[in-house]
Amino acid sequence: MDDTDDGGLTEDLAADLAGASLALARRFAGGATLWCLSPAWGPHAHHVAVEFVHPAVVGKPALPAVAVTGPDPVAMIRLAARPGDVVLAVAAADDPVVRAVLRRAPAWETGTIWIGSGPRPPAGTADHVLWLDDPDPLLPTTGRLVLLYHLLWELTHVCLEHTAVLHPSAREQTGGTCVTCGDEGRLGEVVTPRGAADGRALVRTATGMELVSTLLVDPVATGDLVLVHAATAIIRLDQDGE
Repeated sequence: MDDTDDGGLTEDLAADLAGASLALARRFAGGATLWCLSPAWGPHAHHVAVEFVHPAVVGKPALPAVAVTGPDPVAMIRLAARPGDVVLAVAAADDPVVRAVLRRAPAWETGTIWIGSGPRPPAGTADHVLWLDDPDPLLPTTGRLVLLYHLLWELTHVCLEHTAVLHPSAREQTGGTCVTCGDEGRLGEVVTPRGAADGRALVRTATGMELVSTLLVDPVATGDLVLVHAATAIIRLDQDGE
């Protein structure tokens, strides 16, 4: 592309990118994993996963992402994806594997993003469609799809920095995201205090049930709200999150 080429980023596509980025940021903030799929263009699946996993910018957290490249992506995602995760496909609209995965995604309670070019997939096939309408069959090799998912990565981080996932006072106390380990203070509700043999409590978070050390905030009781960071409850909150 030369300096005057906008990569096909129309006003509508820019709006779609913004919407997808905000939705993806909210999923990541809730503990989601991004499952990256590109059956016909395998390198794209790896590239998308690396964009999110590798914290290329100082202070940006690594975000969990996996490239799905095995012989049976439907079976792999069915087995590995959890409710709240996101499947991101980079493929043409007629890719049968992607269509099979995305058709099942609502049953798996996963979000979906489809990036591609040429004829569009049917409306409603994915939660978010980021599409270049250029029919050139060689477009996937030009870097223009790479531009789309790089922008998705960058805008997702922008949204994570500006979306109040936790109560503002809680974010001030935790300092947001830990640069060292990439973990955030996540809201959790104590289910069973000190129920494990090693003294950890069973805590429910957006990612499910977790065994969490409560030594820093003891005593805790069933129903207490805590902030979980690196498998440790670091702050006990009242019922209003303060």
